[in-house]
Amino acid sequence: MMDKKTEDFYIRLKEELTNSTLWPSEYLFKFILPSDIHNIAKIEAAFNDMGAVITTQQSKTGKFTSVSISVTMKSAQSVIDKYIAVSDIEGIISL
Repeated sequence: MMDKKTEDFYIRLKEELTNSTLWPSEYLFKFILPSDIHNIAKIEAAFNDMGAVITTQQSKTGKFTSVSISVTMKSAQSVIDKYIAVSDIEGIISL
């Protein structure tokens, strides 16, 4: 269950995506998380079988990894659903 602030954020994001994009469309997800191969694998697994292009870049210190995922999404709601699906990965920050 998400808090009110998070819920409001997703409502606004859905409105913006619906009004600014013709679906289906290419969408770029960006995440930052602690450099842990298991958590990075969880993100990659969430986008398996979707034809996603996934790139990762470690920070200079190696403590964090940025993950960029370019993938065709069916709708604004499918984007929201994907953000929610990965939100339970420890330490993940969605950009």
